[in-house]
Amino acid sequence: MANFTKAVQLSKGVNNVTKLFTNLSLSQNVNSISGPLYIRRVPTLHCALIHTTPKYNDLMEFFDEPKNWGKSKVQVGRSWRKDELRLKSNEDLHKLWYVLLKERNMLLTMEEFCKKEWKLFPNPERIDKVEDSMSNIESVVRERNKAYYMLETGTSGERPAEKRYNRLGLRYFYQMEQHPIPKSMNTEWKEKHEFTFGGYAVRKFLRLYKEKLWNQKRKLRNRQNNQVTYLLRIFPNLDMEAVKEQYPLADIEKIKRSRKADGHFVRD
Repeated sequence: MANFTKAVQLSKGVNNVTKLFTNLSLSQNVNSISGPLYIRRVPTLHCALIHTTPKYNDLMEFFDEPKNWGKSKVQVGRSWRKDELRLKSNEDLHKLWYVLLKERNMLLTMEEFCKKEWKLFPNPERIDKVEDSMSNIESVVRERNKAYYMLETGTSGERPAEKRYNRLGLRYFYQMEQHPIPKSMNTEWKEKHEFTFGGYAVRKFLRLYKEKLWNQKRKLRNRQNNQVTYLLRIFPNLDMEAVKEQYPLADIEKIKRSRKADGHFVRD
């Protein structure tokens, strides 16, 4: 009986020593961790799982991944659409905005780096896709703000704007702002914003500018007419609704009566 009691006490002592060394080793490992610490407790196992995430605080965040250096083409996806962004919450849009902002800074840095090194910047359309996605996020956020203000106050919440004329006689949208100085006393605002125009030089500029716009529209209309004529000469059974949607300035009925649209086939 005495021998059994001594064996039990000896086993208890060994267990206490092992627990002590285990606690010391765990405490040293925890103190040696420099990154953020996340402890997730699992009640079924009655233990703590330790997870660490590394930190990146260097300038390499402004450069692309090293595996993409020197490549002529990088596989990328498309930009975010408005329909997809409308399904996300405000918090997700906020996170996605900073992800795209970081990506845009990286792409602009790589583009400038490639210019200085006289190298080809792969897929420059990536910048356009990121900027298009950021513009879509702004549009979705503005839609939500308008809906909120219309529900709460009955107004859109946007800055009021109206069409005005500049010194050259061209119309533009002027967004109103708040100033600490009244308009009658704000000489700096008067010098910068003058909503009147006149004089022979301005009238001549407006006449030539309108003539230029009319010529551009005329050339575009003639170009679309020639394209529709070429299509009808090759494909007589085109969907006219689709053609009208693709070429809105073209006179389809006039083109059908023209002999230039007749191809080498017999009409039904």
